[in-house]
Amino acid sequence: MEFLKPPTRVLFFTGKGGVGKTSVACAAAVKLADAGKRVLLISTDPASNLDEVLGVRLGNTPTAVPGVSNLKAMNIDPEASAKAYREAMVAPYRGVLPDAAVASMEEQFSGSCTLEIAAFDEFARLLGGTATTGDFDHVLFDTAPTGHTLRLLSLPSAWDGFLSANTTGTSCLGPLAGLQAQQKLYADTVKALGDPAATTLVLVARPDVAALREAERTAGELAALGVRNQHLVVNGVFRAVETADPVARAMERRAEEAVSRMPTGLTHLPRTVIPLAPNGLVGIDAVRAMGSTSPRPATAPATPASDVPPLGSLIDDLARHGHGVIMTMGKGGVGKTTVAAAVAVALADRGLPVRLSTTDPAAHVAAALNGEVPNLTVSRIDPRAETAAYAAEGMATAGKDLDAKGRAMLEEDLRSPCTEEIAVFRAFAAAVAGGAGGFVVLDTAPTGHTILLLDSALAYHREVTRQASGMPEAVEHLLPRLRDPDFTRVLIVTLPEATPVHEAAKLQADLKRAGIAPFAWVVNQCLTPLAVTDPVLVSRRAHEARYVREVVTEHTRRAALIPWQVEPPVGRGPLLALTAPAAAEELVPE
Repeated sequence: MEFLKPPTRVLFFTGKGGVGKTSVACAAAVKLADAGKRVLLISTDPASNLDEVLGVRLGNTPTAVPGVSNLKAMNIDPEASAKAYREAMVAPYRGVLPDAAVASMEEQFSGSCTLEIAAFDEFARLLGGTATTGDFDHVLFDTAPTGHTLRLLSLPSAWDGFLSANTTGTSCLGPLAGLQAQQKLYADTVKALGDPAATTLVLVARPDVAALREAERTAGELAALGVRNQHLVVNGVFRAVETADPVARAMERRAEEAVSRMPTGLTHLPRTVIPLAPNGLVGIDAVRAMGSTSPRPATAPATPASDVPPLGSLIDDLARHGHGVIMTMGKGGVGKTTVAAAVAVALADRGLPVRLSTTDPAAHVAAALNGEVPNLTVSRIDPRAETAAYAAEGMATAGKDLDAKGRAMLEEDLRSPCTEEIAVFRAFAAAVAGGAGGFVVLDTAPTGHTILLLDSALAYHREVTRQASGMPEAVEHLLPRLRDPDFTRVLIVTLPEATPVHEAAKLQADLKRAGIAPFAWVVNQCLTPLAVTDPVLVSRRAHEARYVREVVTEHTRRAALIPWQVEPPVGRGPLLALTAPAAAEELVPE
């Protein structure tokens, strides 16, 4: 790990979902702690899996990690942060102001904006302050997938700028007194992010084209924010041992081609290469062994591929009603976009009208299709465009009867960073409403972001009502539509590995609590149906069997399986092949 020679005090780990940010962050934290440094590892991901990797239950305060002296870890819990933030803002006024005034303040601090600013406030406190982190030599941040992280890291500048420019003393969070008291902290946070002697940004990518492109985009956007001390980690690089294994040869070739075509924006960065692990990376022993290619004995027999049908087995039922919404959900990097594109192409191939759209801030839908497909249109929920449209509508409706001062205050309110979240939510509701007249296939953002989107429905209702003149029909009917199994069908996508499966199970539980029943699970990139002989791949295939079995025996009665692909499934033909009845057999290389 070249980025630890020597390490800065603060290290951020970011990248596309599923590239191994948490594993690399944990391995770095354990290495530093084993060297005698006092280390705090923090996850900013709403769907954190630090607990599972480290084998300890974490909260929003530093907790000792068993088996690693000097290492503590914690999660930033957005809900808990919002509750604490709300109480900190309101408590000083209890007994001072009338009860009605205090109740009004509580209402103002109950919106979705409070959730975002509270999570950010805690992040800024950990980065820019010393109350929690002052006793540690190193503070490592394991961040959410790229889109969310870009927003998190851009917020110090956004809020610092908004507070500096705000002249009216109000915002979507109510009175700004509480926020303005934090302004120095936000300014210190911006300064810490841009100090190369204090902060390193570790960009983690798999050796594949999409992950490397996203790492390049992130590197550029964060450099523009002043975060220029960057290091690239290419994680999971496979080297074939058994050259007679065609899958091994294909996997090695794909990695080599992707690395050889490294985007120019990354070629100048210092680099660390980590080999593909033959087993899972759960538990301290596995984390300490990261980088080793020696397989450990498998403990579970392989699940026969014939036990789980291919993706094509789901298409007839999905097409049955002739319209509706199909959503792909799951952890970042599990292949939600590919599955969404394959389903959309299969439906369009039957002559059905289909719109394929994405809520992922880092959209890859168009790249997956790689060209036009008959009966299929593609769209993206663009945060900037949606925010501009929402602000214009707010001024035209809620602002039309206000005087000049009132319009100025509303305009300033609509420039706050959390307006984007509201605008994206409204666009999501509008996309779902489109399922009444045809098929809408939605490729959603990684799990944590999606959960926040759904959990925030009622809060957004309040905020939309406050900033605009009324509730849009699409927002009003969003939850009933999502809960109607004849209208919305959720495909939970996972990889046959511990963290993606367990995160998907938690997502399913969250959906069920919201009254949304998933339609099926899709287990992607499986070695199980393939005839492999390379020792690393044999070990990984044996390791994945227990998680395929867990999916079909514990989490769902309807599952489909997609084998690992020799060639990336890009374009109409390869995507159609994924839903062909004999996909598994045909995709095994000769």
